Parts: sequence; C-alpha cells; structure tokens
Amino acid sequence: MSMSLTQAKLDTVPNSKVIVQLPSVLGAGPNNTLVFCMVTVPKTNLTLLEAAGSIYEGRLVGLSVSGKKVSGLQEHVNITMNVTTAINETQEPMCVFLNFSTKNYSSDGCQTLWRRGQTHITCSCDHLTYFGVLMVNSSPSPSDQKILSYITLIGCSLSLFGLSITVLLFISHKKFRADVSMKVHISLVFALILLNVHFLPSEMVAALSSTSLCVYMALALHYSLLATFSWMALEGFHLYLLLVRVFNIYIRRYLLKLSVVGWGVPAVIVSLVVIIDRTAYGYTPVDSSNPNGTAICYVTNTTAMMVTTMGMIGLVFLFNVIMLGVTVRRFISLRQGQETNRSSTKKDIFTLLGISTLLGITWGVGFFSVTTAGQYVFCILNSLQGFFIFLWFAMSLRKGQKSAAEVSNATQSTTEPKNRK
Repeated sequence: MSMSLTQAKLDTVPNSKVIVQLPSVLGAGPNNTLVFCMVTVPKTNLTLLEAAGSIYEGRLVGLSVSGKKVSGLQEHVNITMNVTTAINETQEPMCVFLNFSTKNYSSDGCQTLWRRGQTHITCSCDHLTYFGVLMVNSSPSPSDQKILSYITLIGCSLSLFGLSITVLLFISHKKFRADVSMKVHISLVFALILLNVHFLPSEMVAALSSTSLCVYMALALHYSLLATFSWMALEGFHLYLLLVRVFNIYIRRYLLKLSVVGWGVPAVIVSLVVIIDRTAYGYTPVDSSNPNGTAICYVTNTTAMMVTTMGMIGLVFLFNVIMLGVTVRRFISLRQGQETNRSSTKKDIFTLLGISTLLGITWGVGFFSVTTAGQYVFCILNSLQGFFIFLWFAMSLRKGQKSAAEVSNATQSTTEPKNRK
C-alpha cells in the first residue's frame, strides 16, 4: 500500500487500529511515496524478540519513503495505536523500533506519549522504520524519581544523625554496655552508620568522574550493605537463642564469634567479587533502563549484584520473617490466660515494632514494590531505619530509667520504717 498524503489515516486497513501523522516535509514533492505495512510478530520468532519484555499485541508498524532513508526529522512522525488489551499495573508501554543491524529493539529518537488509563498509545519518532510498543516494567516518572531521591537524602541524613546519638547513648550508659543484646544491637548500628556514610555521597562521587575514588566508594558501599544484612541475620539468630533456647545458651566468646561472621563474611564476599571480576565496581545507573541518567558508585556486574545483594537480602529477609513469626507466637503463648489491657497491648506492639526494625523486615517491601506507591513506602521505611532504631533505643533507655526509679522508691519505702525505729 502506498500513499502521498501528508496525513494518512489507516483504519481502513482490515484489523488495523493505527493512525499515522506525517510531518509536512514528507508530503512535499511528487516523489515522496510512503510505504506502509503492518507485521504480526510470532511469539516463537526469537530473532525479533531478543529485547526484554514483549511487543504489545505482537504488532510492528512499518513506515518508509520509497528510495530514501528518513532520519533526524525536526517534526516527528506520530503513530497512534489503540489500546485493546488492558496493560498490567506493573508494566508500561515504551515506543521502540526494530534495529536490523543489532537485531534488537531500541528507543533512540522515539518518545512515548501515554498515561495510565488512556485508550491509545502515541509513538513520536524522528525517523521512519518498523515501530512497535514494548511492554517494560513500570518505573517512576522523572518527577517521582526526584521526590524519591529527596526522601532518601532526608531519611538517610536523619538516620545517620539518630545512629550517632545512639552510639553516644550506648557509651554513656553502663547498663547498655554490660548488656549482651545491646552489644549486638550496637554492632548493627555501626554497620548502618557505615552504610549511610558511603551511600549519601555516592551520587556526588560518581559525578566527579574519578574512577579510583568511585571504585573505592562502590566497594565500601557494597561491603557496608552486606555487613548490615549480616548483622540483621545475627539479630534474628540472637532472638532465636533468647526465645527458643532459653536455657543452656552459653556460648564461649559469643560476641567475638558473632563479630567474625558479621564483619568477616561480607569481607570474604567482596574479596571474591574482586578476584572474579576486577571491573565489578564502578559507575552504575540508578535506573537500568536509562543508562544516561543519574549514576552512583556500586557493583557494575549484574550477576554479582543479583547474587550477592538480592540473594543475601532475600535469604536474610526469609530467615528473619520466620524469627519474627516465632516471636509473635511466643508473645501469644505468654499472654494466654492473662488479662490483656491497653498498657500491655501497647507494650507488646512497641516491642514487636522494635524487633521488626532490628530484623530489617521493612526491606522485604522492596520485593513487592512494583508500583510507584510501593516504591514510596519502601523508600520512606528503609531510609529511616536508623532513625527508628534511635527512637527504640531512646524509649528503651527511658523505660529502664523509669523501672529503676520505681525500684528505688519501693526500696526507700520499705527501709524508712526501720530507720524510724
């Protein structure tokens, strides 16, 4: 089918639901013959489906001018396609064209004009070729990404401040320093401090274009993250000993052994990554679908990142969810046969929230944050984890001081009558 019209409406073609708007430059002159075709891509054709995702309805729209290669148009070609199948909430359309040299899809020179709920998708491109709509995992809009980055910056700064105060509280109170559980908690606090100290300036360091500095920052950030999750797992293990193995839980050099695992295992993992791939650390785009966007210094090797980061997060999350379930069950069994009042209920809720924070349960939200709203929840909860731990420490200290005051008053009231005699 060929046409020489500036605007061609192609809904007369059987089963097509496409409208093509051409720029005026393609309509000038009698020699501009537009060739249009529509291709249905078989799902079994691996050559045309090498890109991630899937072409919407398996349809490619081909546009060309006979005998000419058209590219770099100032006024774009607009191809509008009707949405006949509901688009999943976890996906969004992206306009692409088929690059025959790479046998892959590319979005260079194309813009996607679409909002969720619209009944059509418009691809605005500066060249002519075979166009289609690729379904990709949905990502936040540029405005949402900017807001999320501000939330992360503010949340991590508050966490770093709170964690620093927590260390001071630990040092200044002898009761905290003598408590084994508090020593485990403070190790997690130090790991989180390292994580925030290296995460906050990571984007700025990446912008400096200093390769050696970025490699150091990436390596330190990776180690800090792994150490944080190691200590979260050890928090779960320590909780297991306290709640399940109540008796005979003495372990020789317990804290030393925990420290070897908490700080040593991450060091071994990072060392193995460096040995296997010396280029595994460096500049990494925050949004993998936009390589030219904001970058940080982290693991560049996708396999290493998935195995060491996502794998460890998944295992620790699963283990600690089980430990939290054991804790809840223990609380329920202890409360059976007792009168429940508002005070005891609030106390239990506060304790469970504190334990959930120490176990890093909120990190599990990342596995389910497939929508923008979910990413907001994930960002807020995890950037403020350190601040939540500080609040838990402060309230535990206040609670301990209150109990000590009550004991002191009770002791004084029992000794005063004797003194009078």
